Amino acid sequence: EIEIVTGVQTCALPISAGDIVLTQPGLSTIVEGILISRRIWCRVRSFLTYRIAATLQLLCFFFIAVFAYRPNEYMPQDWKTSSEFLDTHEWPPFFHMPVLMLMLITLLNDGTLITIGYDLAVAPSTPPVWNMRFLFSMAFVQAFVAMISSLNLLHILLHSWEEGSMMRQLGLGGISYGKITSSIYLKVSVSDFLTLFSARAGGDWFFMVKPAPILLVGAMIALSCSTCFAMFWPKSFPDGIQTEGLVRSPPYMLEVFVWSWSLVWWFVEDAAKVLCRYIVNKNNIFDINNNGRANNNGRANIKDRKSVV
Repeated sequence: EIEIVTGVQTCALPISAGDIVLTQPGLSTIVEGILISRRIWCRVRSFLTYRIAATLQLLCFFFIAVFAYRPNEYMPQDWKTSSEFLDTHEWPPFFHMPVLMLMLITLLNDGTLITIGYDLAVAPSTPPVWNMRFLFSMAFVQAFVAMISSLNLLHILLHSWEEGSMMRQLGLGGISYGKITSSIYLKVSVSDFLTLFSARAGGDWFFMVKPAPILLVGAMIALSCSTCFAMFWPKSFPDGIQTEGLVRSPPYMLEVFVWSWSLVWWFVEDAAKVLCRYIVNKNNIFDINNNGRANNNGRANIKDRKSVV
């Protein structure tokens, strides 16, 4: 039992005796408290989904890339005498990225993640219940699609010196290894930040749930910084890894290609997430229809007088 005592004393019981103390007359404060707690739940769900998806994307991509690709095997056979091949060092025997770039991804990522605490959230119409198996499955689907897109991009970039390759057909063939490093940095960064907008929408399309202005500003700052770092990074060898800004040598407009690639795969990622939600609900996987809806997008059927806390 929960004993409710209002802030206005009308009986002999002290206020401290109640489990819940209402500071205003009436029971409307109870309804408001329920709505606030459900909005907080939505923000926590968004944080967990995004954190899991972003971490899985990074870990799985670099783990697979290290073992699956040998960059030195993709160099032209005549790279020492070719006038087109501008790299003066042999490509590394396995793919890896400078620690500084990984730190930049993490710092900008966490900075953007803070804005989730101030994101717009609408209380669900039913009491939310945690279903962690479903939450992990949604995060895994998003991470898997983002990881596949990054691996495919790395594969395409490494083949840029081959005749008839995709990059040759686009007029972007003959990419130095330093620009391959910067391109992958930009792709992983953009995918991570865009995943935030998919994760916060629950099981709905990302454009169906309006983000808060502060979240948009945070994401724009992070994306702009990542793009500038990738474009203007000085030609150097941090941690012994050749790195070069995308605008410092031909072919140019590579940053446009990476951004276009990331946006296209982001729509694929969001569609895969919506499809996952549909399949889980239709077949009652994880007993989702009986134990609450962890994928509730926050749109309430009841009157929600406040959408932002």
